[in-house]
Amino acid sequence: MKLFEKLFRRRPPIRDREALADFVHAQSAFIVQKGIYEYSRARAGHYAKVLFAEEGFANSVERARWQAFPLGLAMVGEMVEGVLRPHDGADRRAVHDRTIRIVLSVFDRYPVPPSIGAAGWQEARRELEHRLDLAGGHAPKRVMDIPNPLAESYFAMMPIHEKLRGRDFDTTRNYLRVSLCNIHDEFVARADVASLRQVLSTGDTA
Repeated sequence: MKLFEKLFRRRPPIRDREALADFVHAQSAFIVQKGIYEYSRARAGHYAKVLFAEEGFANSVERARWQAFPLGLAMVGEMVEGVLRPHDGADRRAVHDRTIRIVLSVFDRYPVPPSIGAAGWQEARRELEHRLDLAGGHAPKRVMDIPNPLAESYFAMMPIHEKLRGRDFDTTRNYLRVSLCNIHDEFVARADVASLRQVLSTGDTA
């Protein structure tokens, strides 16, 4: 009975900064890591267990995860901004800036990954901030189109030699598009838009 209740329990609403940051964090990590692991396993086939046990490949996966994390933050952050924008009113710039700061605060939860290095990690942060800022300068995209500019970079991060990747780019891009649409649906279902607008436009607690 407890397992049944756990499976069908409604997830709590997202109505403050902490909840929004936690959502962005979890979904950004999920979308990029799931794609890396599933693609690598699919490419390795029957040898996946052996491949993942090799130290060299495990290190490549670890590096790919950290490289891709800022891309996940950029996609989920832009999606969140697009959902909230119609409710921003005259406070659009303030809401946009505070949304960027929340996404960057998720990035800043982590120390510099050794596989990336301080310079590379700082550059990833700058690129993330720039992408999020640019997203506020145009009309919100369809959710399924948000991953398109980042899909090629994400695919290039896969810990599989490029000669073995074949013609898998379209599959990877479609994975990102479908996954982000699912994340969007969950956000819409859980977001307390009125409370988030108050928090993001004034800085006050809802």
